[in-house]
Amino acid sequence: MESLDIAELTRFVNNNISLFHESKLERLRSLRLKDVLKKKNPYLFKAKNITLATELVTSVLDAFLSSSEEKIFGDFLEELAIFISERTCGGRKSTATGIDLEFENEGKRYIVSIKSGPNWGNNAQHRRQEQDFQTAVRVLRQARSNINIEPVLGICYGKVRTRHLRGYLKVVGQNFWYLISGEKKLYTDIIEPIGYRAKQHNDEFLKQKDKVVNLFTQQFLDEFCEEGSINWKKLVEFNSGNFDLNKRHV
Repeated sequence: MESLDIAELTRFVNNNISLFHESKLERLRSLRLKDVLKKKNPYLFKAKNITLATELVTSVLDAFLSSSEEKIFGDFLEELAIFISERTCGGRKSTATGIDLEFENEGKRYIVSIKSGPNWGNNAQHRRQEQDFQTAVRVLRQARSNINIEPVLGICYGKVRTRHLRGYLKVVGQNFWYLISGEKKLYTDIIEPIGYRAKQHNDEFLKQKDKVVNLFTQQFLDEFCEEGSINWKKLVEFNSGNFDLNKRHV
């Protein structure tokens, strides 16, 4: 493997972490209250005894944004891993379904699916990942029957030990970043540039979020409150009312 130029890595992270924050802001600005309310569990918020419109709006918005943020940041980490592999061993973004990265090292072809964290997917998604690896391996061997292929599930953070699982190698945290770079300390080297201008970006995000909370709270008061109290029946009807079983043809 080639040595990684840390200055070049820092420039890449600085540029692309700004895109992460811009994507967060764009996602926030594009939200509509009813779209958010449709996707969150009203029973949970009632069970938490939320009585203030502002508190409910903030809780729903935070839960929605947290899910969105994980996806956006996961995309950033995937691009970072591909960039690192590209520089160290000629890696490239894969075109195979369910595979993110391909590279060769010491006579072995690695096909890698990248996940940001260890708690990804359900059983059906895990089975689909296994099938995607099997398909990718089969296609590669059709072109080169004697190729040595290592399917890898690469997880960007966590402390799970390396092991073979469902026909692929599961590599987590420090081991994943070492696999694509040959650098044992890379997993800590990238933390500082990831924080580039973080306070400035987050201050701007919080300012915009406060505006959205105020706007959504006014809309929620108009739509789902009566005499200053949350109308939970109306909220649940909006979120889940869809009765049509009387029209079903068996």
